[in-house]
Amino acid sequence: MAKIERNKITKKMIETALKCKNADELVAAAKAEGYELAVDEAEAYLAELSDFELDDEALSKAAGGGCYSKCKQDNWIPL
Repeated sequence: MAKIERNKITKKMIETALKCKNADELVAAAKAEGYELAVDEAEAYLAELSDFELDDEALSKAAGGGCYSKCKQDNWIPL
């Protein structure tokens, strides 16, 4: 099984994680997709996700590597 790389997290992965009620569900969901995820890692991901919710447009931009907050500022420079 593969480890989950933060820079390769997809919109589908985020949507699945948001549906999980606890770390055990997230571990099981990751395993079903062929990824290895420890319970402590799952708890950390869920804690991170609990701090915010994105609407569909913002989620799409975040998962696609775009900017999800005020990207049209004059000082914003894409990487």
